[in-house]
Amino acid sequence: MNTRAALQASTHSHQFDTANPIAKKNVLYATLLTFVTMIAEIVGGLYYNSMALLADGWHMSSHVLALGMAYLAYVMATKYANDVRFNFGTFKIEVLGGYTSAVLLVVVAFFMAFHSIERIFNPQTIAYKEAIMIAIIGLVVNLICAWLLKDDHHHHDHDHGHHHHHHDHHHDVNLKAAYIHVLADALTSVLAIIALIGGMLWGADWLDPVMGIVGSVLVFVWAIGLIKQSGKVLLDANMNDPVVEEIIEVIEGLEENVTLEDLHVWRVGKGKYGCLLSLTCKAPLDPAHVKRALSIHEELVHVSVEIK
Repeated sequence: MNTRAALQASTHSHQFDTANPIAKKNVLYATLLTFVTMIAEIVGGLYYNSMALLADGWHMSSHVLALGMAYLAYVMATKYANDVRFNFGTFKIEVLGGYTSAVLLVVVAFFMAFHSIERIFNPQTIAYKEAIMIAIIGLVVNLICAWLLKDDHHHHDHDHGHHHHHHDHHHDVNLKAAYIHVLADALTSVLAIIALIGGMLWGADWLDPVMGIVGSVLVFVWAIGLIKQSGKVLLDANMNDPVVEEIIEVIEGLEENVTLEDLHVWRVGKGKYGCLLSLTCKAPLDPAHVKRALSIHEELVHVSVEIK
């Protein structure tokens, strides 16, 4: 058997994280629900000749795209789970889904701001009662979706004594991105309702575009936070994570006179890490001994030790 075939036949799995089946199912439900609402709003907008209804429908299409992409990321991560081409499993397919969603959110924020600024200079007559109804329907759909997509990671994360990591590391970035898309939409609906009621009662037409700008700024801030979080994982920028200090502490705690020459740590799953250590030691040192010492940190799931 050649080396490649042996590697492929190896029982040693590099899939450290399985796609969350509940999240996958809920993202599908949220996508379908948002899609049906989007179609209803576009058809209704054309039928009732309502610009507000039409605009909200098209705005929803960007969230349908993002939610559909989140679902696709789960499908791909599951499909390629045992594909040997993926060095450390398919966890990053989900992170890539989250990253792309976040980029889409930036685009949504810019469109919201652009349309709102345009409205300030060219005020439109608004059919208030109808627009408020649409906003309320939109909000209800978004709240149902938000409930479906809420990350309940703490139910299946056993917290061990030595786990004092920032909870962000246990987040499903793909699910979080989908959730923020829905939340952004809900926020838009809430701001629209406030603005429309204000406009209807006090004739404050300027409230609508101003609320649009407020909403776009909030969505932009959320998107940037997501881009940073997912980008960090994609680029393996994990050397300031708490686990790095813990590894160094373990190595310094070994009785043997060990010098840490090189250390690489990267994320391979939700709250799971791989690490590569290069050590020099005057006395003979067994790599298995080092691995045993590091095994107190259960988040280290793939450890390679080189002793010079």
